[in-house]
Amino acid sequence: MRTCEISDGTRPNKDQIQRINKLMESLPDDDYFEEYSGKLKALSDATRLKILYLLSDGELCVCEIICALDKPQSSISHHLNILKNLGFIKGRKEGVWIHYSLTSPKIADMVKELIELI
Repeated sequence: MRTCEISDGTRPNKDQIQRINKLMESLPDDDYFEEYSGKLKALSDATRLKILYLLSDGELCVCEIICALDKPQSSISHHLNILKNLGFIKGRKEGVWIHYSLTSPKIADMVKELIELI
């Protein structure tokens, strides 16, 4: 493991500065990080995580999600809209009900894997 070598006690040496500058050049732009930090924030809510877990087994009607989570319709709709706007889920209208599904089956697996890692 590399340790930090401070040349004058206050500043990194020339090699360290060049290494950091090279790393900074390879980073995506700020918009990229803003977009994905917003998506990760959406996953920080327990209700939204539960919704993703429920949808990992397939499409569900909003009424089924309301029943499963035992929360008010307004609360579930709020969480579904956040997940939909960020691209995690999609909705399909059938009569008066909307049926939701994951935009990709990999989403639930990746969320589960992320949780296991942390």
